[in-house]
Amino acid sequence: MEAINQKVLPAISNMKDFEKFLQSPYEFCIVMDFYVGELAVISDMAQKRRKKLIVHVDLIKGLSNDEYAVVYLCQNLRLEGIISTHTNAIQMAKKKKKIAIQRIFLIDQQSLDKSYRLVENSMPDYVEILPGLMPGIITEIRNHIDIPIITGGLIATPGDIRAAIEAGAVSVTTSSKELWKANDYLDKNI
Repeated sequence: MEAINQKVLPAISNMKDFEKFLQSPYEFCIVMDFYVGELAVISDMAQKRRKKLIVHVDLIKGLSNDEYAVVYLCQNLRLEGIISTHTNAIQMAKKKKKIAIQRIFLIDQQSLDKSYRLVENSMPDYVEILPGLMPGIITEIRNHIDIPIITGGLIATPGDIRAAIEAGAVSVTTSSKELWKANDYLDKNI
């Protein structure tokens, strides 16, 4: 499995933004909110530009979010990995030797405790924590698990990205094209 070495990880949900990503210096992106029928074209375009796709299985229209969807994606697309909230999808991605990112939503202590158990069961390559505006929680989770943390959701400024990285996240997902520019700034200042 290849490491994701980007502080900013573009999250893309339309072809216009995907084309901007293809012109960007980024290697990895997250693909979400596309129709399953669009994925082959997107995969081919990415391959030609030596870009790497991480498909958000739960957010692809016309695709189930189970282990069979992961098998389908791995057999029919050139993708680097998947994101899902579902343990069975994460485990299948690992079997297929793809990057497996377990997405967890945190709303209270109970959801945090449940997430620790979920991560223990799925053993993903990365954990994505939402929302991303919780530096103290990112640090707590970083001290509790030995899995790299990605965070996202409600990130609005380069300062939000900086706070998440300083708290222990390795990358921050964002659909904001304005924040995609933050990577250069962060590389020079962190």
